[in-house]
Amino acid sequence: MRVIGAGLPRTGTLTQKVALEQLGIGPCYHWVDVIADLTRVEQWHRALNGEAPWNEIFDGFVATVDWPGGFFTIELASAYPDAKVILSTRDPQRWAESFRETICDLCFGDVLIRYLSHARAKVDPQWQRYLELIDRMFWIENGSFRDGHESPGQLIAGLQAHEDAVKQAIAPERLLVWEVTDGWGPLCEFLGVPVPDGPLPHANDRETFHDRVTAGAITTLSRWQESRAG
Repeated sequence: MRVIGAGLPRTGTLTQKVALEQLGIGPCYHWVDVIADLTRVEQWHRALNGEAPWNEIFDGFVATVDWPGGFFTIELASAYPDAKVILSTRDPQRWAESFRETICDLCFGDVLIRYLSHARAKVDPQWQRYLELIDRMFWIENGSFRDGHESPGQLIAGLQAHEDAVKQAIAPERLLVWEVTDGWGPLCEFLGVPVPDGPLPHANDRETFHDRVTAGAITTLSRWQESRAG
């Protein structure tokens, strides 16, 4: 493991994944890998239960960004002492708005993505376990927002608590606090790699998130209906 991404979802983590892979630091694990292969979900439940299946989870990967990995930043930093840590961050108000339109809406919103997701969970046990994983990482147990998520202030408090914990736990020479708007320069200097030609790639992780959840639900529900009709 060369790079551990400590930033919360909605801090440009998909852009960070694409950027690291463009720099030759890849494959890079990201939440999209969990959605694409739901057999990975149980590995993360085991991690939340106190196991440390890191070599199993990250087999074939040399970096990780976004959740679930970021939730375990301190544990991963201990398990991989030579890895550098990148704490991606964002304007708190804009981050809270984006987080509410994705993760919060998926779990609590009066919106289509929530209803499609919960309908899928009724016929897909793996998706049900995925939603339980989200609950455990964000809302219950030791979740990042276990103290509340209803208001922007509560979300921002959770963001700041996580970022403060990372800054306190990781040695300064091992840590880069980085915003997507900072561009290639600080990232490449920290990683000791040349700055590529061209701008930093931009990946719309909000759109990707919605598309993957919605398309997956529609596909699963369509197959379930076909099996009943057949």
